[in-house]
Amino acid sequence: MDDRQQSRPGRRPEGKRVQAVFYRTEAGGEPVREWFKSLPSREDRKRIGEDIKTIEFGWPVGMPVCRSVGGGIYEVRSGLAQNRIARVLFYFDKHGRMVLLHGFIKKTQKTPDEDLEMARRNKKKHERSQ
Repeated sequence: MDDRQQSRPGRRPEGKRVQAVFYRTEAGGEPVREWFKSLPSREDRKRIGEDIKTIEFGWPVGMPVCRSVGGGIYEVRSGLAQNRIARVLFYFDKHGRMVLLHGFIKKTQKTPDEDLEMARRNKKKHERSQ
């Protein structure tokens, strides 16, 4: 998931069925990368990264690692220490890449509407930029 890979949409690293890339704002920010780096626990970052890698190498992947949340958006489901749950919302762009749209730590049973809405907005922006 590095910048060089993002600029070559037709080429996937060896063995990957899909390539994960970070959604990038018009200003050049990468919200999921920034959220990911802000997580205080190295173990949490490692677990989420492994779950994303599971999807990259094993797509299609179902529960418990991944599920559709509707509108072409899926969630990576990661269980963390202390019974915490992380979600990374993504979609597949027209190049077949897994675009990571939004990440958060779940605090309720249901995925909050504001998190789904953020992913939907980022998806629309990304689709327009292609």
